Amino acid sequence: MTVLLVALGAAFGAPSRYLLDRFVQARHDSVFPWGTFAVNVIGSFLLGSFAGLSTQYFALLGTGFCGALTTYSTFGYETVRLARTGSSLYALLNVILSIIAGLLAGWAGLALFS
Repeated sequence: MTVLLVALGAAFGAPSRYLLDRFVQARHDSVFPWGTFAVNVIGSFLLGSFAGLSTQYFALLGTGFCGALTTYSTFGYETVRLARTGSSLYALLNVILSIIAGLLAGWAGLALFS
């Protein structure tokens, strides 16, 4: 049953990630990956918010939805791409800002909802 809950959450998280990423990125004329940054920070906040849920709800919303919403692989790819195309400052900012904002967002979600 838990696997089905994770899959159901992921079925909503993945398209949400794509749509939110495209929505945010389309509004910025910059090489900085604002869309990926936004989904990862929002996902960190939500995951912190869901931390106190029961195991089954956490499987659905935390592991499933947030797991599919957030994306470490795209963050890594975009950071390397920035560095390789001569945007090393943006690559460094992406790493620093993503880590700090993600941790703060997760902490805020945990503090507000636990």
